[in-house]
Amino acid sequence: MAPQIDPVSTSNTFPSETKVVIIGGGIVGLSTALCLAERGIPVVVLEKGRIAGEQSSRNLGWVRKVMRPPVDLPMAQAADRLWAAMPERVGDDCGFRTSGIAYVSRTEQEQEVYEGWLNTVEGSGVDSRLLTPAQIADLAPGSTGEWVGGIITPSDGRAEPTKASSAIAKAAMAKGAIIVENCAVRTLDMTAGAVSGVVTEHGAIACEQVVLAGGVWSRRFLANHGVQLLTLPLVAAVLRTDPMEGPTNCAVGGADFSFRKRLDGGYTITQRGALFAPLTLDHLLIGLDYLPTLIAQWRNLRVSLGREFVADFKLPRRWKADETSPFEMVRTMDPPVNEGLNQEAMRNLIAAWPEFQQAKIAQQWGGMIDVTPDSMPVISPVDALPNLMLATGFSGHGFGTGPAAGALVADMLTGDTPIIDPEPYRLGRF
Repeated sequence: MAPQIDPVSTSNTFPSETKVVIIGGGIVGLSTALCLAERGIPVVVLEKGRIAGEQSSRNLGWVRKVMRPPVDLPMAQAADRLWAAMPERVGDDCGFRTSGIAYVSRTEQEQEVYEGWLNTVEGSGVDSRLLTPAQIADLAPGSTGEWVGGIITPSDGRAEPTKASSAIAKAAMAKGAIIVENCAVRTLDMTAGAVSGVVTEHGAIACEQVVLAGGVWSRRFLANHGVQLLTLPLVAAVLRTDPMEGPTNCAVGGADFSFRKRLDGGYTITQRGALFAPLTLDHLLIGLDYLPTLIAQWRNLRVSLGREFVADFKLPRRWKADETSPFEMVRTMDPPVNEGLNQEAMRNLIAAWPEFQQAKIAQQWGGMIDVTPDSMPVISPVDALPNLMLATGFSGHGFGTGPAAGALVADMLTGDTPIIDPEPYRLGRF
């Protein structure tokens, strides 16, 4: 069962023209819309299902700088500032709390990785520091784990995925954005070799620029226009508990578990060390581009070849503007829960913090992540499709950096000074 997001009343109609159309109503698309609306730019967000119905409401809610690649760190730092200002900006509580994020190490090898990362970001202004076993005991009492150390970033935090996107959407609409749910974009309209609008299942909208923020669906959408995007799907298994006392309000991750306090008093828990990898045709088509990552992470992947392959294979890979698109066939990507991974997460967590024996599981769900070969997003124009901007491939980090990504996209569309350097996110890096 998917998490229940805060309800939002969106529009039942849309204009025949606007300045910017955003394809995808996840947190990145909505954050972009909010930024544009604040600048007085007409913008329409088109969502094939319900806003934040996929990974934007199914993620862990972490807002994290710790262990980010150094080139990606400015995005996370910018997101911190924007999350802190979000309540005043949108007039609602998105659940953002600066509670810290810590990783704990069972082995010297794990600790060396954290030490190495800390050396690479020296001078960046990040407040990360190493932890001793005694400091871990003070931070999260009651652990029976034999930790050799850890790392913490006190300024990291968390927000609530079921609340944040809704609050951002409401604020964007209050400032002039139009958001339409259950409206799939089938294709791009082209005029003289450049994008000039979109064709939806309910009609066409002319516009000057289009933003594709379609998450796991972006690769299929672009392929229909002859453009390759390197993303593959992975599925995270997540659970939440009923309200309970716990060892700490700080989010904590070990090699094979993670937990963080929720605004409702429960905990969000996952098997941090494993993801479910249901094979699809794309794994065969572009898997070699991921070979270095697969070699390094193969122990963390639970590979399956089954019904997911068949379901994906049945969806069309080519269609015309007057034909039903795959986005109408699957309004919401709702992968089955891998309960085995959640059971592992609970066993591992209880072994580390026995206090979680009292936890009662309230809900479990799966969330599909679009992963690039370097686990960095693509925020980039597309040379082959002028007037199209990509904001996709966030590799499981889109919620935490969503506000900054939206600001960057808006800056690039309007020609304003970018909030951060967009160069690391260009499409052409692959």
